Amino acid sequence: MTTPQSRDGEKERDPSNRVYAPDFLTELFRNPLDPGYGDAAARRATGSMSRVRQVLGRPVSLVVLALIGFLFAVAYRETMAEEPSRATARAGLVAEIKGREAETDRLTERAERLREEVSRQRDAALSGLQASRLRTLEAGTGLARVRGDGVVVRLADAAPDQDGVTGGDAGPSRVLYSDLQKVANALWAAGAEAVAVNGQRLTATSTIRSAGEAILVDYRPVTGPYEVQAIGPRSMRDRFDESRAAALMREVARTTGLSFGVKRVDDLTLPAAPQPRLRYAEPSVSPSVRPSGSGGAGSSSPGSSGPGGSSSPSGGGR
Repeated sequence: MTTPQSRDGEKERDPSNRVYAPDFLTELFRNPLDPGYGDAAARRATGSMSRVRQVLGRPVSLVVLALIGFLFAVAYRETMAEEPSRATARAGLVAEIKGREAETDRLTERAERLREEVSRQRDAALSGLQASRLRTLEAGTGLARVRGDGVVVRLADAAPDQDGVTGGDAGPSRVLYSDLQKVANALWAAGAEAVAVNGQRLTATSTIRSAGEAILVDYRPVTGPYEVQAIGPRSMRDRFDESRAAALMREVARTTGLSFGVKRVDDLTLPAAPQPRLRYAEPSVSPSVRPSGSGGAGSSSPGSSGPGGSSSPSGGGR
């Protein structure tokens, strides 16, 4: 009696007789299709779909497709209808800009001719020594055209690069207004006597700044490639090459592809800068006006604060 029982117990403990439930991965490989899809396919095969759904489904799909096509057609028509007006407005703005630029160039040439005529008349009225001294001062301040040997520094934007992931512009390295400032200042420090950027002469009051993506030199736009021209001694080229600005621009050109070059040029001519607009300070109160009740010579003008006091309306000098 005990032997069969022990045999049955051993039979139950035998690992080969155990039944394992299939795990998730095994079941997934055995039945990759979701049961719901299988049921739907079976119903479709047996034709159990209701006739009403078949009849209503096709017209609704056609209506949706027709509505989407109508919306696309309306959008395309509106876009094409507005395109002529946008093109006309753009062409008008371009034509106006070109016309203004041509007028500015014409007036600049006329101003240059009138300036030369004024210089001839002035030299005829002055003595030789005074005229020579005046011409030297004008050349130093940028109000006269100068000619001599010098250096030309050329900067240009890097070629556009396409991003391999997005396909858009990867952001080419562009010449900044600060780059032109650094180059111009380094040329002045290297001994330049006259400097111009793309034909725009720099003076003591000149500015190089940006307005959006445009670079302005004395409020006139300049476009690339940019040339910074300088007239100075023969040692100016070597001193500029050793400057910190030149080393920085060479590093930027090496890492970003921006173009940077320096060359010595003989017989370089730089134009004169436009005549500056002079501003004169005027007293806010006439010195002859005295406060009421003031007596003799000991009275002071309005605003004075005694000996050594400032009589400036703003309370001080510059």
